Amino acid sequence: MREEVRMWWKQALKDLESAEKNLKIEEYYLTAFLCQQSVEKALKALYIHKLKTFPGVTHSLIYLGKKVGVPREFESILKKLTPDFVVARYPDVTQTAPYELYDKEIAEEKLKMAKKVIEWVEKELKT
Repeated sequence: MREEVRMWWKQALKDLESAEKNLKIEEYYLTAFLCQQSVEKALKALYIHKLKTFPGVTHSLIYLGKKVGVPREFESILKKLTPDFVVARYPDVTQTAPYELYDKEIAEEKLKMAKKVIEWVEKELKT
C-alpha cells in the first residue's frame, strides 16, 4: 500500500474511533461530523489506491463514491452523510446551533452507515 493511501486510511479509522467516543459522551453532532470525515478519508484512500492520483479538494462523498465504484446500496448512505460536513459545524446553514440538530438515534444511525462503508473500503484496499 502506498504511503499516501496508508495515511488517509489511518486517519479514516481514527476519525471513526473518535466518532464512537463522541457517541458515548453524547456529543452527537461530533459523531455525525466525524462519520462523514471518516468515510471521506476512506474514500480518498481508495481513490488514490485505485486511480493512482489525488482526487483534489472535495468533500462530496457522492462524487468520491462514484469515482471508486461504490456499490449501489451505499449511494443512499453517501447522500445522507455528505451534508454533515457543513450542517454539523455551521449554525448559519440551518439557523440552529448544530449540536441541537442531532440526537442519539441520529448519531447511532450515522455511525452504523459509516461502518458499513469503511468495511467495504477495507476489503477494496486489500485487492
